[in-house]
Amino acid sequence: MNVRKAVITAAARSQRQLPLQVLTDIDGVTRSVLEMLVREAISAGVEQVGVVIAPGDRDPYTSALGSAREQVVFVEQPEPRGYGDAIRVAADFVREEPFLHLVGDHLFLSKTGESCAKTLVTVAERENCTVSAVQPTREHMLPYYGTIGGHLVSGQPGLYQVENVVEKPTPTEAEQSLIVPGMRAGHYLCFVGMHVLTSGVIQALQAIFASGGTARPPTLSDALARLTRQERYLALELKAARYNVGVKHGLLMAQLAIALSGPDRDEVLTGLIEQLAREQQPV
Repeated sequence: MNVRKAVITAAARSQRQLPLQVLTDIDGVTRSVLEMLVREAISAGVEQVGVVIAPGDRDPYTSALGSAREQVVFVEQPEPRGYGDAIRVAADFVREEPFLHLVGDHLFLSKTGESCAKTLVTVAERENCTVSAVQPTREHMLPYYGTIGGHLVSGQPGLYQVENVVEKPTPTEAEQSLIVPGMRAGHYLCFVGMHVLTSGVIQALQAIFASGGTARPPTLSDALARLTRQERYLALELKAARYNVGVKHGLLMAQLAIALSGPDRDEVLTGLIEQLAREQQPV
């Protein structure tokens, strides 16, 4: 397997402005969330990135890419038919090749010195199969994520053979079919918005849509659930912090995390302490 392409989904009508938000990166350079995601993909050896957008968003997204625009092509999702469809419309771009997939509203800070995308791609190329990034997640957060069930691959810490996938399960569903041996009580392995996907995933999505879909718009989790019955599928526990810029204070928390992980950490900490001290002073 050779992962040369990436797909970033950014067409959700309620979230389409999130990738255009700007942050100061670890080097002190102001970049959009979208440009940071493209650079994350390029760090993994990706040569071309397809960004799935809503009609009419090409110009602002092009402007947001900065110097990364040369490696990006845009794929329009004509109608708002959900997350699964956003990946499916990129079929002509990926052309049956394996590809890295990132969601457009999450940023990642690796704890290993290697980018998260690079770590995931390395494992996927070595194992020659679809690999999803996951992290242990508390039970009360299950309504927000796709969740896997499975078991550890022998001799490979943090790597799991996936046996089941459920999109936003209830605690009862998770307890019945998504238990992973060795996981702390009340915790499950949930997706974090980064995958390396094979053409089998696109084929599964196409089959789901051809059959009339599901009661709700088909999701990536629906296709991955099918994949568990058709080919080898793994999940990698990501050693990283993940920041959702679409939640309340998400952009702020991402910016603080980036600033505190860079060379200006001491200056940022000093500023935070001074700000807290001012807040405590009587009026």
